[in-house]
Amino acid sequence: MLKIILSLFLLVYCSNLLWGNEVFDKAQWISIPQENAQPNQWLCFRKHFNCAEQGVRAQLHVAVDSKYWLWVNGKLVVFEGGLKRGPNPCDTYYDSVDLTDYLHQGENLIAVQVWFFGKDGFNHKNSGRAGLLVDLDLSDGTKIVSDDSWLVRIHPAFGESLPPYPNFRFPESNIHFDARKDIGKWQNLSYNDSSWKKAVCCGEYPCEPWNKVQKRPFPNWRDSGIIAYDSLSWMKQGQQLVGFLPRNITVTPYIRLKARPGLLIDMQTDNYKIGEEYTVRAEYVTTDGIQEFEAYNYMSGHSVIYTIPTGVEVLDVGYRETRFDTDFVGSFHCDDDFYNVLWQKALNTMNLNMRDGIQDPDRERSQWWGDATIVIGEIFYACDNNGKKAVRKAIENLIDWQKSDGVLFSPIPAGNWDKELPMQMLASVGKYGFWNYFVYTGDTLLMKKAFPAVKKYLSLWNLDEKNLVIHRTGGWDWMDWGTDIDCRVLENAWYSLALESLRNMAILLGENMVAKECEGKMSKIKSAVNKNFWTGTLYRDPFYNGRTDDRSNALAVLAGFASDEQWKSIRSYLNSYQGASPYMEKYVLESFFMKGNFDEGLRRMKSRYRRMVDHKLTTLWEHWDIWGEVSGSINHGWSGGPLTLLSQYIAGIRPIEAGWKDFMVKPALSVLNKIQCSVPLDSGNVYLNLDMESKKMYLKCDVKHRFIIAIPKGWTCRTNDSKYILNKKQYTYTQLKKLSKQDLSFYSEDELYIYFRSTLKEFDFCVVNSEI
Repeated sequence: MLKIILSLFLLVYCSNLLWGNEVFDKAQWISIPQENAQPNQWLCFRKHFNCAEQGVRAQLHVAVDSKYWLWVNGKLVVFEGGLKRGPNPCDTYYDSVDLTDYLHQGENLIAVQVWFFGKDGFNHKNSGRAGLLVDLDLSDGTKIVSDDSWLVRIHPAFGESLPPYPNFRFPESNIHFDARKDIGKWQNLSYNDSSWKKAVCCGEYPCEPWNKVQKRPFPNWRDSGIIAYDSLSWMKQGQQLVGFLPRNITVTPYIRLKARPGLLIDMQTDNYKIGEEYTVRAEYVTTDGIQEFEAYNYMSGHSVIYTIPTGVEVLDVGYRETRFDTDFVGSFHCDDDFYNVLWQKALNTMNLNMRDGIQDPDRERSQWWGDATIVIGEIFYACDNNGKKAVRKAIENLIDWQKSDGVLFSPIPAGNWDKELPMQMLASVGKYGFWNYFVYTGDTLLMKKAFPAVKKYLSLWNLDEKNLVIHRTGGWDWMDWGTDIDCRVLENAWYSLALESLRNMAILLGENMVAKECEGKMSKIKSAVNKNFWTGTLYRDPFYNGRTDDRSNALAVLAGFASDEQWKSIRSYLNSYQGASPYMEKYVLESFFMKGNFDEGLRRMKSRYRRMVDHKLTTLWEHWDIWGEVSGSINHGWSGGPLTLLSQYIAGIRPIEAGWKDFMVKPALSVLNKIQCSVPLDSGNVYLNLDMESKKMYLKCDVKHRFIIAIPKGWTCRTNDSKYILNKKQYTYTQLKKLSKQDLSFYSEDELYIYFRSTLKEFDFCVVNSEI
């Protein structure tokens, strides 16, 4: 053991010698003179340096306000680097990039193009000044930092577009690029930069207004490079060239053309205008001859529309897809294609909602936490471990933006919003938010960080003399879209679920007094809700005048207020009335599945989502109608709750112990007869192949894990006349119940299932014959 410790020490010591000092030590934030700065500005930085030998290892650390593109010796290395500012209200993110494969012996060049948003957004905290901070460590001991030896130039081709402009929630602006003012291939080593100015040093790191930096918590975007559209079509008498995408994705449009100077080309997607509000687009003004352009402000949609003026000859068009760098290792497929399409559309929507934050890509690009609470479940059932890093960042952001008085608010990061939505905040810190993250990751360290923030926030909430929650309006008293919302029942349920999360954190961290206090409040609220709101058939605030609310009754079930007997009448009502928006519908459906009424839950799911599934759009919408009562998004992650529910309850794959150290596979007894499902574990994946009609179940784990698997009792007959094959060996029913091996054993039974405990990588079960 001592040898191992010494070896690790030497490795760290040698690495420190090899890679230099602390990151950004002696580095200066660099920019242009303040009097020349303005919003929506593009700055070009160049730095020459020498490598004494070939094969030098090189690690670059870089921070900016607001985004950057990086070339080394003329080769594009990073496309859209940097995260929008706001790990907390003061600080900035930085990236680490391995440049080893891009350097050569002798002279080298780093070229960085910085896009300074220059304004706040619902997802960005503006520092007030464009800036670049660089630290390059070479394995030969050389350290290159940003200082006044770097050269800088404002790119003159970028300017302001014509109206309309993106809505006020966006920190990004439209792009306007006038190729007549272009400065050529300035990213190349051979480019003549003798007329460029020295960068202005704004202060040695750390300094205002960028303050400290935090490392980007997940990899940079996955980049397709420029690829061709699925198909092209000329429209509006040849004025518009439309490039059709394979589905709704995030792209930067590209065009190559021949033209005379001064002609304006507009580029936008079919999703550019949402109601009366706008997202982003790009304008390109031609120069003379053959030229090409890529619009660096990402857009999303099903197609890209190029408005082409007379006199432009289009030689080529294409697009670059960038997206969150995760593999979609989860999947779901069954014998009813409706649910397959719904699961896939939810996946497409989730993909678009993963970027700097968990956000819609269209109207706002804002990390609302009511949305995030639902999307994180989708990430756990669809994405590899990189996806979990997006959830961790979202939780850390919410904690680190907490106000001094304990208030939590979203969206964050944010520079022009600070209002609390109390119900969304309760959802975020509650059972389906923070605690759900722990269940699927086992990340105790983050729970330790979150615990005091959650405790402080919940201390703002109080009970009245009846032991019911005292209403808090916050900055926006919002519960859900739609009508007939029974607010008092909802807020008591959300608060109880938040207390359940805090209790669980307290038990995990040994905070027994806090856990006991939470238990006491939960018990009081449950009694008070049943005393004051239970009518004998449904939950309803006696002072509420609308139609009895489906969403509040479902959430009361999930909060544990309702007994099995009470569920019977609630269930009947949920089968007859549909009032929730897609946001709260996830919880209505979950109440059916949690109670084991799978067919009724599936039937309601099909009824509610039928229009979205049948529609040509490949994503799910914010409202049941495409635009809804406000200008809604057609890529809204909160509508993707069925992805989680189908994998978790219908395939029945869910963790028993945090971080998937132990898990359950218990397929629902439902109208679905064939199910194939894969789910990502903490490492590796689990695959299920189920055929109810043929009475076959196959389970495979990539890694060795403990799990319990449930076999429907309808497959078995409790006599020795029935024969079963389990992992290629034949058993009678009696022999199955006596099975007791170290890695495979009978576990238990109930009215509907028999359970086996296993640590094998494969579990293959089928019925050979039975009397049934």
